[in-house]
Amino acid sequence: MARLYFYYASMNAGKSSTLLQADFNYRERGMRTMLWTAALDSRSEGMVRSRIGLEADARLYTAETDLWEEVARARPIDCILIDEAQFLTPAQVWQCARLADEAGVPVVCYGLRTDFRGDLFPGSAALLGIADKLVELKGVCHCGRKATMNLRVDAAGKAVSQGEQTEVGGNERYVALCRRHFSEALGRTTSPA
Repeated sequence: MARLYFYYASMNAGKSSTLLQADFNYRERGMRTMLWTAALDSRSEGMVRSRIGLEADARLYTAETDLWEEVARARPIDCILIDEAQFLTPAQVWQCARLADEAGVPVVCYGLRTDFRGDLFPGSAALLGIADKLVELKGVCHCGRKATMNLRVDAAGKAVSQGEQTEVGGNERYVALCRRHFSEALGRTTSPA
């Protein structure tokens, strides 16, 4: 029975490298995979890339991409792997569920749970709601605790609390932190007033 999986974490927790390892494992066994990444991330250039240097070609999806139709045209496929899954629309998440349920193809999504304000991305919210299996990958805060938050910073390294939900960037724009240090950086308190 195929399932819909959501592997989520903060920035720099190894989501893309985990996806690439899964892709390698399927292909090593002679199975066919289909990799996707968000066209919104202009750094991807049609590739899933990890910070440790691994990469593989991927198809680009936009909010208008019908994943059900795209996979139907490319079948047979043994597994679908989606990077930057936080950028999926809720409708695309349901298409992923349909691929698992009706086409019998496992769909494994990797992405951020929350944005720089601590709010869920729409794609992540849908995946948290309907995925068959949720797996949290562990990032590390500078204090050694588990990093669960993504702090946006400006060019001077100062915390940013305003702006569009999506702004593409890597280590120069985002820092993975535990909730305590995220809250401190934004001047919030984690205890009741």
